[in-house]
This record gives sequence, C-alpha cells and structure tokens, in this order.
Amino acid sequence: MNQDALARVPHLTTALSGPLLDLESHLLAQQTRIEHWLRAQWHATPAPFYASVDLRNAGYKLAPVDTNLFPAGFNNLNPAFLPLCVQAIQTSIERTCPQAAKVLLVPESHTRNVYYLESLATLRDIMQKAGFDIRIGSLIPNLEQIRDIPLPSGRSLRMEPLQRSGNRIGVKGFSPCMVLLNNDLSEGRPAILEGLEQPVIPPLGLGWSNRLKSTHFTHYQQAAAEFAGLIGIDPWLIDPLFRRCGEINFMTREGEDCLAKNVDALLSAIQRKYDEYRLPHKPFVVVKADAGTYGMGVMTVRAADEVRDLNRKQRTRMAASKGGQAVSKVILQEGVYTFESWNEAVAEPVVYMINQFVVGGFYRVHQNRGADENLNAPGSYFEPLAFAESCNNPDATQTPDANPNRFYAYGVIARLALAAAARELKTVASGE
Repeated sequence: MNQDALARVPHLTTALSGPLLDLESHLLAQQTRIEHWLRAQWHATPAPFYASVDLRNAGYKLAPVDTNLFPAGFNNLNPAFLPLCVQAIQTSIERTCPQAAKVLLVPESHTRNVYYLESLATLRDIMQKAGFDIRIGSLIPNLEQIRDIPLPSGRSLRMEPLQRSGNRIGVKGFSPCMVLLNNDLSEGRPAILEGLEQPVIPPLGLGWSNRLKSTHFTHYQQAAAEFAGLIGIDPWLIDPLFRRCGEINFMTREGEDCLAKNVDALLSAIQRKYDEYRLPHKPFVVVKADAGTYGMGVMTVRAADEVRDLNRKQRTRMAASKGGQAVSKVILQEGVYTFESWNEAVAEPVVYMINQFVVGGFYRVHQNRGADENLNAPGSYFEPLAFAESCNNPDATQTPDANPNRFYAYGVIARLALAAAARELKTVASGE
C-alpha cells in the first residue's frame, strides 16, 4: 500500500487506551473466527449489490449510525483502488444476472447537484471498466431528448429518457439485461419501474418509500449480538442503542410527549452504560426521520425538554426530509461521539462496499461541527481512504491502533452492518 495513503489517518483525540485498544486488539486476535463467521453470513443471506456505512469512533465504542443502500460519493473514493470496485462489480453482477451484458443505470433526478453527477459518472466508468455496456435512463419529468451534461472533472454524463415496452424498460435502441438503481426512492416508487421482467437491483422494496432505519437497526442489533457472543465482547461496544416512536407531527406537536419520554428513557439507558464503563461524557440522542437520507430531518438532543422547546424553525426543519416528504416517524438513536479529527476538524469514516467486499471509503470532515453533532450537513468535505490491503490484512506486529488495524476494525463493523442489510434484503425478497 502507498505509505502516503496510510499516513492520511485522522488523529484520535481520546486517549489511546482502554476500550479502543481492547476492542481493536480483540478484533485482530479473532480475525480467523470473524472472517469465517462473515463468510457464513454471505452464504445464508447474500450481500446487497452495494452499500455505504457511516461509522462513529468514540474510542471506547465503534458503531455504525447509518447504512445507505443506494450510495452516492463514488467520486470521493481513492482512484488508485477503483480496480477493486471493478472486480467487485463483476462478481456481484455475475451472481445476480450471470448473462448480463447490458445494464441500465437509473439515477436520482437532481441534475443540479454536481457532486452527485460526478459520483454517477464514476459509477458509470466502473461499470464500463467491468465490461458492461451501460446507459443511463433518467426519471427526470418531461425529459424527451438526450441530455449531455458537462462535468467539472472534464467528463460528460448522458441522460436518456426511460422507455417502457410491456414488462421491459430501456432507452432508445437499448434493451438491458438488468436495471441498476442509484435512486433511493424517497419520493415513492415510480410506476414505470413496477412489475418488470428484468431484475431491478437493489429491489424497489429497499427504497426509502418502504424501508425504515428502525428495521435496519433491529436487524443490526440481532447481528451485533450474535457477533459479540462469537468473539466475547459487550454488544454495546459496537451497537448504538435506539428506540422508535410512532406517529409524530412536528408542526402540530402531536406525539411530542411520547417523543420526549422516549428521549428521556434512552438517555438514562446510555448513562447506565457510561457509568458501567466509567465514561465522563454527557449522553446525547440523535432524533432522525425513520426514512430518508442526505442528513435531512436530523437533530441532536441532550435532554427531553429540548424536544418540547423546539422553535418554529427547528420544527419546520424536522417536519420534512429529502424531496419535501413529510416526516411522520422517527428513530431515536444513541449519539456516538466521534473523537477523530482531521487538521483539527471533526471527522468520521464512511466505508463503501460492493457485494461483500470493502472497496474503499473516505473521512467526512466538518470544521464547524462538534464531536456530538451530525457531520452529514452543508460545509462537510471528504478525504479519501484506501482500504485495499489494510481492511483485510491487519498487521498483528503493530499496535492495535496502527493504521492498517484501525482500517480493519472499520471494515469489520461496516460488514456487520452489511450483514444486517442482507437480512433486510432477504425479508424484502421473500415478500414479508
């Protein structure tokens, strides 16, 4: 591995002792057992086509806080390791659709987001390098002609109108073997994608019009408990506590008392774990829309009264998520501190996977946010990571917090979240 890449690891601002070293040491010592267990997971429940996982490293705890099954941000990965993506794409498509030669990519419709378009162009390039004929069929309303969009990278992205004939979709002169979704369906399931004879990957049921974060973290809680039992650790070290609220209306304040009571109960549960581990930190809870992404519909609270005292601006911000969709359900998640910093700015790792393979990642960095705040917000930027060797080949001769070993820990916890997503996928596929 390039030593410059390995050197680019944020500083962990908490003391490098205690649970951090204990946990990473334990993962290293149990590597053979861990990898065997994960292989068994993929055999029982094959991994989703791709995913990204947001992690938080508090030193005493390393846990996922979000799992995205329609990842953007491919342009933020280290270009030196894109061949890993190519190989993983080939493996994933051969498993899903062995005869596939032509693939239709269906993206988000926000064409003014140049960062997303660069990610889409990178994903297209990876697919082409993997040997697939790929076209982009757009859901943009009233798109009647081909649209070529120039990008800052010097590349160009061609969007073509989707066409449907019977139970197949494609673009003019192109009938694909499979449909690859890079649209999280926050605004609903388009009729043009329903009832197709071509495989749609990931399936429509994993979009935010159906999926709930609380369902994912229920699966994760179960997987983490199994994993923790396997290697003999407290599941809390890798699993954020959470609760789910029923119906909530932030504008009319219906469900507010229930939300406040659940915040109070979760804060108390976190404090008990802090007391057990003699941690000096103040517990906090992250309240999120139970469906949705892009860091919208998220707030941090440190006391139940903060929920009751939201001003109108705060209520309005929590009342809608991506695409203006109304927020009616929320998940309350244990706030996990991130004590990693990059040039004195708070940072958190994001790990990318294709099929069951870790293919890269980056640090999300925010100069104006604290260690107890959501970093997926305007003003964040990204520093690429290279996981090529380090996530699969830790070095037991080095200290547990050495770069390769830190990366291995990230890869293990991210794949644990992927195993939970695989269980979600199995449930969707079985129609449950």
